[in-house]
Amino acid sequence: MSADGQRSLTRSTAAALAAAIVAGDVTALEVTNAHLARIDEVDPAVHAFLYIDHEGARAQAAAIDAKIAAGEPVGPLAGVPVALKDIFTQVGIPTTAGSRILEGWRPPYDSGVVDRLREAGCVILGKTNMDEFAMGSSTEHSGYGPTHNPWDLERIPGGSGGGSAAAVAAYEAPLAVGTDTGGSIRQPGAVTGTVGVKPTYGGVSRYGLIALASSLDQAGPVARTVMDAALLHAAIGGHDARDSTSIAQPVPDVVGAAHKADVRGLKIGLVRQLMGEGYQAGVSQRFDEAVEILRELGAEVVEVSCPNFEYALAAYYLILPSEASSNLARFDGMRFGLRAGDDGDANVEQVMSATRAAGFGDEVKRRIMLGTYALSSGYYDAYYGQAQKVRTLVANDFAAAFDQVDVLLSPTTPTTAFKFGEKLADPVAMYLNDIATIPVNLAGNCAMSLPIGLAPEDGLPVGLQIMAPAMADDRMYNVGSALEAALVNRWGHHLIEEAPAL
Repeated sequence: MSADGQRSLTRSTAAALAAAIVAGDVTALEVTNAHLARIDEVDPAVHAFLYIDHEGARAQAAAIDAKIAAGEPVGPLAGVPVALKDIFTQVGIPTTAGSRILEGWRPPYDSGVVDRLREAGCVILGKTNMDEFAMGSSTEHSGYGPTHNPWDLERIPGGSGGGSAAAVAAYEAPLAVGTDTGGSIRQPGAVTGTVGVKPTYGGVSRYGLIALASSLDQAGPVARTVMDAALLHAAIGGHDARDSTSIAQPVPDVVGAAHKADVRGLKIGLVRQLMGEGYQAGVSQRFDEAVEILRELGAEVVEVSCPNFEYALAAYYLILPSEASSNLARFDGMRFGLRAGDDGDANVEQVMSATRAAGFGDEVKRRIMLGTYALSSGYYDAYYGQAQKVRTLVANDFAAAFDQVDVLLSPTTPTTAFKFGEKLADPVAMYLNDIATIPVNLAGNCAMSLPIGLAPEDGLPVGLQIMAPAMADDRMYNVGSALEAALVNRWGHHLIEEAPAL
């Protein structure tokens, strides 16, 4: 295939690729080879991937082509390549969660998300980079080096799922799967000009997802269009009996909602506490313009107050470290992954200590210590217990707001992508990147980040966050698709097409 032909395939939407493959206009193997070639071309500069499965991806694609040729039924995303955050287990494929402590580990079982991707007919290209154990907002905390933002290689791609977002933004994959514990899909989506979705908690299986904070973690789609995100969401979502937190209900009709794209008569709330002071001027400008477009499309827009959102960040940084300190206790050098300090004379405690000292990065150690302290005798009620009470207040704020409006809006992030190193020395400044996204995770609701333009100060992408009630995921796809269509009509193309060529 010519270079132009390969370029056309990598620029196509997932929906277009799926239709073309089933129609016989192109083979799954050709599509896969085009994306593998793109990865080989640009990933040395982007570093979105930690592992590229050339042989396995081609074998998956060939199997899809054989099924189509034989007239056998195939899944709705048959032959469409997808990049997978390196936090999902996949049989025989290196899975590190971005940490040196799991270097070389090859899982003996597939995660629920991998099972669903196979059922949908997706071709898994490989594993993407991330902040270690999903702890971070910039992918600078990866044990394997940072990922670079395709819009500006000197800037961060967000985190923790910066690799997944960068892979989609750089046209290395049309789709990716990430995880969102406090914004780790939406925040990278905002700063890379991609669509990032955090489904309702329990809406996508957590089986085989290496846990950070079990009551907050949720897998979700990364894409370049709202419809592509909806197709992937529908494919990976649904009940999984192996996950005790999985909701035993069908996935809302997110694909139908993306097709509908009509906000006439909808009531939209702007969260007072997630706007104004502390937000970059260009972010606020683009947000205000997007809100005005929704008014023009027939939505009613009102301001809503969620007063307890002010305390969400503090509560989150007690709940998450507490759950992380428990979940990460399994990484002890005894059963799998790295083992350090085992010189033949060391006892178990010495090996555990040496392994964790060598394998965990600074941010992971910081959060483990915070969490262990918050759960310790005499402090549990004062810290973790109080944080859970705040969590209830945040959920109550959402419930009260959704009694008044259909969806809520805010900017996804306070700023556009910042440069490497700018916030590494100040953990609190780093944590504040997720100030608008964290409340959704505390409450278990769903939310989407949608690209709405470039900030005039720096020419970098700005994201708008659409929040909906639990199990009302279809609402955010309806609003997102309507706004996306209006913006594309105004610009003449999707925003991602303005990203500088690598």
